Amino acid sequence: MTPKILIVDDETAHCRMLEAVLKAEKYETQRAQDGQSAIEAVQDRFYDLILMDIRMNRVGGIEALEKIKEISPDIPIIMMTAYASVDTAVQAMRSGAYDYLTKPIDIDELKILVAKALRHHQLEQENIFLKEQLGSRFDFSNIIGRSRVMKELLETVAMVAPSEATVLILGESGTGKELIANAIHQNSPRSSHSFIKVNCAALPETLLESELFGHEKGAFTGAVGRRQGRFHLAHKGSILLDEIAEMSMATQSKILRVLQEREFEPIGSPETVKVDTRIITATNKNLQEEVKASRFREDLYYRINVVNLTVPSLRERRDDIPLLVDFFLKRYAKKNHRKVKGFTPKAMDLLMRYDWPGNIRELENVVERGVIMMRGDFITPDEFPGALKNLDPEYEQISAESLSGKSIKEMEKAMIMRTLRETDGNRTRAAEILGISRRTLQLKLKEYGVN
Repeated sequence: MTPKILIVDDETAHCRMLEAVLKAEKYETQRAQDGQSAIEAVQDRFYDLILMDIRMNRVGGIEALEKIKEISPDIPIIMMTAYASVDTAVQAMRSGAYDYLTKPIDIDELKILVAKALRHHQLEQENIFLKEQLGSRFDFSNIIGRSRVMKELLETVAMVAPSEATVLILGESGTGKELIANAIHQNSPRSSHSFIKVNCAALPETLLESELFGHEKGAFTGAVGRRQGRFHLAHKGSILLDEIAEMSMATQSKILRVLQEREFEPIGSPETVKVDTRIITATNKNLQEEVKASRFREDLYYRINVVNLTVPSLRERRDDIPLLVDFFLKRYAKKNHRKVKGFTPKAMDLLMRYDWPGNIRELENVVERGVIMMRGDFITPDEFPGALKNLDPEYEQISAESLSGKSIKEMEKAMIMRTLRETDGNRTRAAEILGISRRTLQLKLKEYGVN
């Protein structure tokens, strides 16, 4: 996307000269006649850089600089002054200026400084998302698994990652679909740019559209300023649309346009934004069934299903359980300042035999709970939640008999209600164990008539 630069100066001729130079460098420019106009412009529109004179009749540059930094602290601002002095420069820098230029402006110096400021801003934005990424629960170096199914999956990831193909990642909740998406991005030619993640089920529909595409000031109630969407931020990088099946049909049509045309309009804006980003999607639902039920667009399904990867459930890769347990044990022992020698043989046997409906997320929660609740050097079944603690042959037989003849919906309800009992009614915790979102759990309970 073309960088947008705001030029703030009450000298019309000087503004025109700067505009001509910057447009020749392929930048988009806009003018403001004084500090007050600049403040209003920043409230209405996003800018990648501001060039602003220090001495102006209506609200000076230093005052405008301070107010603009309150509105949008990340915008780099280069100050211009015909009254060059150490004091002026120091004051501007203390107020948050990126740098300053003295009039008459040296054109070559201007070009170099603008390019440097824009590059610095871009790196800062990418660093923010890199920190987000590194702060997440997993990264590519932590893909743990020696089982055959995991080796096959990672071999496919290695082949797909360097391409520009749109990827659909399938798998149950808690299996690590986001981890695989991260691996695709990090091993692609786009790895030096941002990897943006959006959970489509975590936001109401109106907010999701704004989150994805951005909005203009006043586009809807609460839109007090212009905001960039996640597709803006993913330019040149990759974007993960997690739980894409939760999108409304209207939003799906807009995603289809981005895939086909590589463009979109922010909410309330007539401006068409071109974007170059790799789209990765993920879902725990069967999209073919969603298409048949008219809940998911067939044309979008074929667009995102260029390459599909299925992340195996934990019960399909039981050989990896000891490796995962060891990894989580070290993490939470260190985090909680506990000395843990490991799990007792009986406890490990239960971990290996359990079906893990919540997959890796549930296993991680069980290990963390064990570290916190343990009384001796080893974690025993006494530290496990009910479903694991009671996992013995007699319990399994009773469970099978109690579910005999029931429909899938009835079995689903039985599992949800049992998990709620085991968590003393804690719905957030129950949703984590079941590997579903809290919103999905709420909808299921409403369906069962449980308030």
